[in-house]
Amino acid sequence: MIIWLNGAFGSGKSTLAAGLRRALPGAAVADPEAVGDLLRSTLAGHALKPRDYQDLPLWRHLTSAFVSGLADHTDSPVIVPMTVLNPSYAEEIFAPLRNGGGFHHLVIHTDPAALTERIEASDEYPGDPERSEAVRAYRRRRAADYQQSAAWLHARGHVIDTTTLTAGQTLQAALAHLHTAA
Repeated sequence: MIIWLNGAFGSGKSTLAAGLRRALPGAAVADPEAVGDLLRSTLAGHALKPRDYQDLPLWRHLTSAFVSGLADHTDSPVIVPMTVLNPSYAEEIFAPLRNGGGFHHLVIHTDPAALTERIEASDEYPGDPERSEAVRAYRRRRAADYQQSAAWLHARGHVIDTTTLTAGQTLQAALAHLHTAA
C-alpha cells in the first residue's frame, strides 16, 4: 500500500505521516525531498539546475521508482508526505504507483484562515528563530498555490478537511478511509 499525502505546505502532512507510521505495522515514510536534495546537490553549478526540482522529469521518475521500489522491498505500507500541485507532474508520478495497486492519494485540506494560523504558530526549528521564520515564509508564499490547485486535488484525491480536527482526529479519519478503501 502506498499512501501519498498531498496538501498545502504546513497543513499537517508530516504529522499525519508520523501517526500513520506508528499505526500501520512495518510502515515506512518516504521523503521525495531527499530525492530532490540529491539532484540539487548533484546539479549544483550546472546549467540545467532547476529552481524547483519538481520541474525535473528526472525527479518525477526517480520519485516514482523510489516509492514503488520501497513498497516492493518492504512489502509494507509506504507513506509519502509530499505536496505536488502540478496536475501533470502528479499524474506522471502517480500513474506507475497506481499500477501496483493499493495506491491512496489523500489530500490534507485546511481552510486558508486556519492554515495561516498554523503556519504562524509553527516552530520547525526550536531555538533557531531565523530558520523557523524561513520555513514559515516559504509556507506563506506557497499557500496561494495550493488554493489554485485545490479543485483538481479535491477531484483526484480523498480529501480530509483538517480545519477543525486535531492531529489525532486527522489520523483516525485517514485510517478510517484506508480501512474502507481496502
